[in-house]
Amino acid sequence: MAKNPRMPKALVLFSGGLDSILAIRLLQTQGLRVEAINFVTPFSAGQSYVDRIAKKFGVKVHKVKVDREYFSLIRKPRHGYGANMNPCLDCKIYMFRRASLFAKKHGFDFIGTGEVLGERPFSQVKPLMFLIEKEAGLEGKIVRPLSGMLLPTTEAEKKGLISRENLLSISGRNRTPQLTLAKKLGVKEFPTPGGGCLLTDPYFAHKLRDFLKHSRTFSWDDVALLRMGRHFRIGREKIIVGRRHEENLMLKKIAANKKLPWMEVLDYMGPVTIIQGKSKSLMEKAAGLTVRYSDAPKNSAVKVALHKRKKKTNLESKATPEEKIERIRV
Repeated sequence: MAKNPRMPKALVLFSGGLDSILAIRLLQTQGLRVEAINFVTPFSAGQSYVDRIAKKFGVKVHKVKVDREYFSLIRKPRHGYGANMNPCLDCKIYMFRRASLFAKKHGFDFIGTGEVLGERPFSQVKPLMFLIEKEAGLEGKIVRPLSGMLLPTTEAEKKGLISRENLLSISGRNRTPQLTLAKKLGVKEFPTPGGGCLLTDPYFAHKLRDFLKHSRTFSWDDVALLRMGRHFRIGREKIIVGRRHEENLMLKKIAANKKLPWMEVLDYMGPVTIIQGKSKSLMEKAAGLTVRYSDAPKNSAVKVALHKRKKKTNLESKATPEEKIERIRV
C-alpha cells in the first residue's frame, strides 16, 4: 500500500499584521502545514497580536531576534531610507535571507509573505520586490498568496506544492479586499495598519539620527534608552529625563547596569535623570533639567541627589529656563 505523500510545509514571514495573518489562513485552506517566523526587533510593536493570532489559528511561531548585522544595516543601508529612518529594502533583504536559512535548516518547502502588490511604494512594487528576492537569493521562490495571480509563477507552483488558482489578485492601498477576506476566513482580531515600526515615526527618527551621529555603539540597550524619556544634547554628551513612573524605574535599572550617573530631586516628586557624560557643566545642566520636570518650585534652588556608582552627593539647583531647554532638546 502506497504511503501518503508528505504534506508540504510553508514558512510565512509573520509581523502580526492583517496581511500576514491572511497569507497564513489562505495557505492553511490549501491543506498545507503552515508555520510562521516572526523577527523580533527593538523597533517593532508589542508581540501580543502575534501570540494571540498564532494560538487562535494553531500556527507555530518561531521568534527570531535580530542580530548585529541588522543594526549595521540601519546605520548604513545600501538602498537608503524611506521617509524617515526606515531602511525597508535592506530590512526585507535581511529578513528574507535569515528566513531562507531557517527554512533550509528545518525542512520547509517554500517561504510565503503577506505582501500586497503596490501597497507600499518603497518595497512592494514589482521592480523592488524582484530586487529584494534577487539580493536575498530567493528569485522566484517567494509565495505571496494575496497578490500571487498578478505575479510570475513561483517555484512552489511549478512543483505543484500550491495551486495558482487559489491565489488572489489584490493590489494597491485600498484595504477593502483584505477586510472582506478577513470576514470570510474568520479573522476578527488584527492591528490597525501602519505605526508598527518605530523607524517610520518622525519624532523617533530624529532622536535616532542624533544618536547615530554622536555614537559608535548601536544595540538593543541603546534603542531601549531612545524609546524612553526626554533627550537633551550638549556636544557629544547627553541627558535623558524620565517622563513617568515606569520610565523612572527602567532608567534606574539601566543606570545601574551601565554604571551611569543619575539624579533625582529630594523632597519632591520628580523624574530620574540619566547622565551620559562626565563634565561638571553637564552635571549642572542635568540638575537644572531634573528640577524643571519635578514638582519642586521653579524659582528657588532645591536639593538634587547625584548617584554615581555607589556614592551619593547632594547638589542644589534651580529649574532650567524654558528658552535654554529648547536649545538643547533633541
